Amino acid sequence: MAHTHDHHHHGHAPHGHGHGPHAHPAQAAHWSILRMPVPARLLAALAVSAGLWAVVWLAMR
Repeated sequence: MAHTHDHHHHGHAPHGHGHGPHAHPAQAAHWSILRMPVPARLLAALAVSAGLWAVVWLAMR
C-alpha cells in the first residue's frame, strides 16, 4: 500500500507582505561613516561613546 501525503510548508509562502530585493530601494546617504577616514571614524566613535556615557552618568546621579 502506497503512502501519499501532501507537503504543506508553513511560513515559506509570502502572505500579502513580501519583501523582495527591490522592496526597499537603497537611499543615497548624505554622509556615511564608511566613507570617513579612519581618524574621523575614531573621533565619531569617541563622541558617540562620550555621549552615551554622559547619559549613563546623568541617570546614575
